[in-house]
Amino acid sequence: MSSLRVSQVHTVDAAAGRHFLVVGEVEHGNAWGRVLGFPTANIPMAADGVDLEGVWAGSVTFTAEGVSQHYVSAVSVGTRPTYYADGILLLEAFLLDFTGDLYGRTLTVALHERIRGQVAYTGSEALIAQLRVDVEQVRSWAADH
Repeated sequence: MSSLRVSQVHTVDAAAGRHFLVVGEVEHGNAWGRVLGFPTANIPMAADGVDLEGVWAGSVTFTAEGVSQHYVSAVSVGTRPTYYADGILLLEAFLLDFTGDLYGRTLTVALHERIRGQVAYTGSEALIAQLRVDVEQVRSWAADH
């Protein structure tokens, strides 16, 4: 990643329960998501005392050409233990059914429900299999909400 512009985290008490909003600018990453078939929007995070690490059912909102866009998303917050040991905390959002370029855009990412904790996998195949399960869980979550 180039310059490190850390996101802002906000706690929201919504009628459906407490969730978190992360607002930040999408930066270039290492393209592992794209290589694995799950391209992500990467937003640097700060460890600010709120434990957000894990995989979440979430949503992403941004404005494109003056129109608000909203996508259900599978969101990972963590240090990417399968490939990196650098300890850098990163939010990676896979926007379901989205195609396009988000680099440089400011996104608002809502973390609604934690699906699982962060896990280091033994290789890409195991990670891809789990990502498929995660995306299906997010789709099921979205269908119920």
